[in-house]
Amino acid sequence: MSKFGLWAIAGIAISTLLYLVYTAFTFEATTGTTTVVIAPPGLQPIVEEPPPSNLPEIRLQPEPEPPAIAASEPVVETLPVEVVEPEPVAAEPDGPVVQLPNLNDSDGLVFEGLRAFRSGVAVIRLLASDQLVRKFVVLVDNISRGEYPQTGLPYRGIEQEMPVQNIDENLFVMDASAHGRFDQIIDIFVALDTDQAVTLYRTLSPLFQQAYAEIGFRNVNFDDTLRSAVNIILRTPYIEGPYQLVKPSVMYLYADASIENLQNVQKQLIRIGPENTEKVKAKLRDFVLQL
Repeated sequence: MSKFGLWAIAGIAISTLLYLVYTAFTFEATTGTTTVVIAPPGLQPIVEEPPPSNLPEIRLQPEPEPPAIAASEPVVETLPVEVVEPEPVAAEPDGPVVQLPNLNDSDGLVFEGLRAFRSGVAVIRLLASDQLVRKFVVLVDNISRGEYPQTGLPYRGIEQEMPVQNIDENLFVMDASAHGRFDQIIDIFVALDTDQAVTLYRTLSPLFQQAYAEIGFRNVNFDDTLRSAVNIILRTPYIEGPYQLVKPSVMYLYADASIENLQNVQKQLIRIGPENTEKVKAKLRDFVLQL
């Protein structure tokens, strides 16, 4: 090769080197590498659909803008006027107002009320001399439970003993005359005017209630207890004699278990006899109906 040819090759090499150096200093590198795939004509890209879901589709709705509040002066409502109900006025009593004494001094009022009865004097002779209201309340309370007290009665006891006949040393029979001991008492009781008796009872009712509270029944209406006592008396069976008795100790007992198993107050009524018992029932039934 000639000398000229060598110089030509050297010049081309130097030019090429200078061009590469210039390109290296002026080239700006990209921030990433992107590969572009050109799909062949006639083919569409495949888009994968998500699998079906059983959950309900939730669509977000844009929240509505709050309504504009018109600027206005506050409205002050008038408060309702409180209606005050007038206090009930107690009705004027039909009769004169009775000033009740305290329980310790109530016997005078009881006797005064009984004297106004047609047979009141006879009734007063049968009654105890003191604490009639308290003793009456205790008697009614005992009867309402089927009991009958032996002491503290509001009336005087009968001193005559019950006449009996001996069958043998262990068995007795009540004599027919035993019922006659109560005839006069029952007749005086039945002769009382029912209207006057109801009026006197209502007059003394606050004292009865006070005496009932003293023995522990503060929240019980004494009228209800009186009705319960009357109902027990009305349920006393009608049993005719003669009544056989036994005396295991001091007191006589009914030999018939069906009688002895009755409530004490009912056994007491059998002692006064079936006729007297029916009179007492009729009078008490009339009294309670008017109470």
